[in-house]
Amino acid sequence: MASVSKSLSVTVSTLVRRALFPAGERPGARVDRIVYIADMAGRGAFPDLATVPLFSACSKKELQLIAKRAERVSVPAGKVLVREGAAGAEFFVIIDGTAEVTRHGQHVATLSDGASFGELALLDRSPRNATVTAKTEMDLAVLGQREFAAMIDEVHGFSHKLLSGLAHRLREFDAQTIQ
Repeated sequence: MASVSKSLSVTVSTLVRRALFPAGERPGARVDRIVYIADMAGRGAFPDLATVPLFSACSKKELQLIAKRAERVSVPAGKVLVREGAAGAEFFVIIDGTAEVTRHGQHVATLSDGASFGELALLDRSPRNATVTAKTEMDLAVLGQREFAAMIDEVHGFSHKLLSGLAHRLREFDAQTIQ
């Protein structure tokens, strides 16, 4: 079972690296350092997923499962993580670092440790609604659409909790737009 899990992790790792660093792009030395979230979760190196709005209603056990299925990736400053208009299939949690969010070339937000983005890509493959670029070197946790879909299928009640988390995020956004 462990070898199957490790093999799956290696496959996911390869897919994540290919998605973040297409052929012909030469990532910095730190980018090649991939650390498995499952190995790091017990050492406190992974942020508290309960603070991520999408996962706010999940149990500790479900949060641990999410951490095991995520991939930890390091990227250099200046790396475009997601591009507005491009298809997306990953969700990101910032472990360390800062990113700039732009829409139509205009700055709309700065994200830092504990922030997340790309959650809509977990639900569908619609085009990204913003570009997110690393302002500093960053460590990220990346959860792919397939891993997320498998969790919905395997964990009873998980989809209901995720809907609750999405509702929370929508209410926060609604409150911000009213002010």
